[in-house]
Amino acid sequence: MLKEHPLQVFSGRAHPALTEAICEYLQIVPGRLKLGSFSDGEISCQIQDNVRGADVFIVQPTGHPANQSLMELLIILDAFRRSSPTRITAVIPYYGYARQDRKDAPRVPITAKLVANLITTAGANRVLTIDLHAAQIQGFFDIPVDHLYAAPVLIEAIRAKGFDRLTLVSPDAGGVERARAFAKRLKADLAIMDKRRPEANKAEIMNVIGEVEGRDCVIVDDIIDTAGTLQKTAEALAERGARRILAAGVHPVLSGPAIERIENSPIEEVMVTDTLSLLEPAASCERITQLSLATLLGETIRRIHEGASVSSLFV
Repeated sequence: MLKEHPLQVFSGRAHPALTEAICEYLQIVPGRLKLGSFSDGEISCQIQDNVRGADVFIVQPTGHPANQSLMELLIILDAFRRSSPTRITAVIPYYGYARQDRKDAPRVPITAKLVANLITTAGANRVLTIDLHAAQIQGFFDIPVDHLYAAPVLIEAIRAKGFDRLTLVSPDAGGVERARAFAKRLKADLAIMDKRRPEANKAEIMNVIGEVEGRDCVIVDDIIDTAGTLQKTAEALAERGARRILAAGVHPVLSGPAIERIENSPIEEVMVTDTLSLLEPAASCERITQLSLATLLGETIRRIHEGASVSSLFV
């Protein structure tokens, strides 16, 4: 509990709008951090507020451009580590490199663990993140990790649609637990896609397990990257007679042909959160609705600062 120490929230350049919204919820002014780049691309950083003895939170998702966002986070952490705050918490709404969490082929790295080591070595005392691609990544850290879930926000958005014959769809076997949790909260049915991935960023749908004909289907996933899985899943649902098809995803990576695929698919709306800022053309895509997690993150930061329970947010 660090109530007696001032709470200060700073932002990297990856998502300043989210930091502003978090600070608005907390009714504090964002900390001043001067970030720049030299002509060769090196990142410069200077903290412009006194942080000695402060409880510091740094908001920086490590999404596009992934390497620059990660390096910027590490440099910011080092700057704070050398400025004597009481505690430094890295708030990473989207944890990049999370999909490389195990050796699934010979002679490949476990990059999610490497990133955890880098963040800890750079100076973080604690990490706050949302919907890790694999929950066991928490164990890659030797510092406390607060792992939040965007489910309450997405579930409320789905409930507001007023579906009367709702089926939650997992796009692959790995997402069944997430889709089942959504279906239980919404008192809806569950369907599962039998997906094969012959190579990275390519997916093939083999079978649909569950009843989807004449039903309103919402595809639930954590990361929407190139939207290949989303498009194939939606097409399979349409072929099997789904009445309406929507999607709900936590992290809107939306790289490469993602927007083109969404616009050429039977999906009428894709609901995502603001763990990442939307870039063009995603920002102007009418089928994408972005939901704010600023209140969830702001309340969690307040509870961490005050030493209150975080898990009770999800009871």
